[in-house]
Amino acid sequence: MPLAIQTSLSLLLMILLGFSLRKKLDSDAHRKGLKVIILDLALPAMIFVALLGIKMDAELLILPVLVFVWNGVMVLAGYVGLPWMGVDRNSPQHRTWLMLWPSLAPGLSCFPFLIEYLGEEALAWGALADVGNKIYVLICAYLLAMTWYYRVHALGKRSNGQKVKQLLIAMLREPINVVLILAIVLLGLGWNMDSLPGFIGKSIVSLKDIMTPLILLFIGMSVILKWKQIQSIFSLLMLRAGVSLLFSGLLISFFSFSSSSAILLAVVFPLSSCSFWPFAHMSAVRQLEIASEEGKSRKTFDLELGINILAVSLPFSTLLILGIFSSGDYFTEPSQVFALGGLLVMLPILTRLISWIKTLDFSMDYSKNQNLKNSPAEGR
Repeated sequence: MPLAIQTSLSLLLMILLGFSLRKKLDSDAHRKGLKVIILDLALPAMIFVALLGIKMDAELLILPVLVFVWNGVMVLAGYVGLPWMGVDRNSPQHRTWLMLWPSLAPGLSCFPFLIEYLGEEALAWGALADVGNKIYVLICAYLLAMTWYYRVHALGKRSNGQKVKQLLIAMLREPINVVLILAIVLLGLGWNMDSLPGFIGKSIVSLKDIMTPLILLFIGMSVILKWKQIQSIFSLLMLRAGVSLLFSGLLISFFSFSSSSAILLAVVFPLSSCSFWPFAHMSAVRQLEIASEEGKSRKTFDLELGINILAVSLPFSTLLILGIFSSGDYFTEPSQVFALGGLLVMLPILTRLISWIKTLDFSMDYSKNQNLKNSPAEGR
């Protein structure tokens, strides 16, 4: 059996083990505790080790820029495409999708597979690329949420300077952000893992090693199987993945990549699941609405929809990324990436067209029957 397939099966087995623990770890506190260990300990340790093992190159600074461009492209694609797919423009559902659609959570859905399939260097590239995404989810998405809140509740223009300042302080309190800054400073000084005291380096490496099992167990615990409730979400996530693959196809067509690992990173990174950060911003907006008597009846966002999107996005992205990695170097060719992206774009569009045609036929038949009932009988 090919090594890539064996690796995929072993990772899927860990996800199934997580799924089997759902009944024993069924409370929000259990999942929250596991997520804290992942995001505050294991993931920062993994990123720290990976960054200190990379040789800094000015050319790598293009990575966060490209990801930030992807965020902008997806905002535009969502604004134009979501209404055509049945999401009413300027509705709470549309605003919720626009918050989550352009966001990425590579730590939960992409980084574990980068380390397993491509190695620590690719993980370090991914961590640097995520800087652009963090700028979007932590700053731009917040400002977007507040802008919509002011517009929905007709509050007029207000200064966000103090709020942005508080947000930047909160960013510096996040372990992942602190690790990124610390690792870049140490790299600038010429340090690596061997430069650290032995007991510190060993502790960090030990934390790094628990990352992949924990994240896979978390994915298994987060899977929901209420398929009737998630059909529309699945369709829109498929469209999101298709647009992302078309974007990646353009990148690998026009840019020169140093290796197949770099190409696969460009393909799978934009397929990461939706981020939790925009949902946190939406929750903060809802708290402002609840505090206001007038705001209780007017919702800027649909938080229930947001939770469902996050729940479906995680396993969807995981399986898609696993499928691409299991194919070896097949998706290092732009033509293959374009083909898969086009397929994922066309499937939900065709489904929408078929649904629209059926609705149109039903409306025409109903109208015809009503006309026959209301017409005078022949011979009278």
